[in-house]
Amino acid sequence: MLKSSWRSVGRAAKALSRPTRTRGFALPSNLIRAAAKAASGKPGSKNLDWESLGFGYVPTDAMVVATWKDGKWGQLDLQRDLNFKLSAFSNIIHYGQGVFEGLKAHCCKDGKVRVFNSDMNWERMRNGADRLGMPEIPQDLFTNAVDFCVYTNMGYVPPYGIGGSLYLRPVLFGHGPQLGLGQAPEYLFAVMCAPVGAYYKSGLKAVDSVVIDKYDRAAPMGVGAVKCPGNYAADVKPAKEAADKGYPIALYLDSSERKYIEEFSTSNFVAIDEKGRYVTPKSESILPSTTNKVLMKIASSLGIEVEERPVAFEEVSGFKEVAACGTAVVLTPVGSITKGDQVYKFGELDRLKLLYEKVKALQVGEEEDTFGLTRVVEQAK
Repeated sequence: MLKSSWRSVGRAAKALSRPTRTRGFALPSNLIRAAAKAASGKPGSKNLDWESLGFGYVPTDAMVVATWKDGKWGQLDLQRDLNFKLSAFSNIIHYGQGVFEGLKAHCCKDGKVRVFNSDMNWERMRNGADRLGMPEIPQDLFTNAVDFCVYTNMGYVPPYGIGGSLYLRPVLFGHGPQLGLGQAPEYLFAVMCAPVGAYYKSGLKAVDSVVIDKYDRAAPMGVGAVKCPGNYAADVKPAKEAADKGYPIALYLDSSERKYIEEFSTSNFVAIDEKGRYVTPKSESILPSTTNKVLMKIASSLGIEVEERPVAFEEVSGFKEVAACGTAVVLTPVGSITKGDQVYKFGELDRLKLLYEKVKALQVGEEEDTFGLTRVVEQAK
């Protein structure tokens, strides 16, 4: 069983710090042997210029993979080749049947490495897989893959104090030779990673935003709430057009009435209104941000009233603070939003900055995690 297998890993490679939920996914002996050899040292032990890290691709030692075939998931495996070999007729290529996630692991103040908030990522991937007709990823399979990817690439976890993290990218997609639309012959689940630096190295910097009026991000009852590739590909052109006009971030309204705020290009919309309330839009076509959920939890714990509801665009004139939230940065302050010839300006982050600092402190163990958001991944001895 999975529980005893993790104990074997612990004895053989001092791998993960705790067994995860068990559904019978035993770790194969080759993975246990690989654990003894693959660990890449202590956090920050790779020869990288940690202070210069940005948010970009840096190759690491390996990724963790599993295949669904004949109605069931196979065992996790370690893959050092960071490339996939696919049939040219795979579903992901022709029909876009795939979902992905983004989360982080941090080296903390006490020297331990912790994964942040992975349960919410698993839940969102499970919901997205269901919407796109793909097999469910069992939670223990997801958690084990994430933790083993961190353990294997431990040397790429940026050291504590520089603001960096190990960015983890779980993916699930259909592949195998198939011409017609339908369930794929096989599905591949993989977790890969890359070290990233602090998004803002000299403090939070406000950006200007513009409302997109020529394109829609998602349709009602469509897949806007799914973290699938097509939702992001559809924003490449609008985002570039906005950037060319001097707006680093774009805002979408609902596609039915163009009356309600949906979300920014790759981030949820959050605001503080004149009464000090935390306000964020609610819609079936908005991607549920795991970061936004954490911010709402923390806000409520601090006595800040949280309103998750439809937000009419006309309300922006009454917002004191506005930001975009997501995994990469937690919060990006928005200094203004332009719609047509009207410009709405906002103040510097105050209450939202407090929430930002709380999240950052939780991620690196500077505050006690009373929310159960973090999980330790043991380092090789």
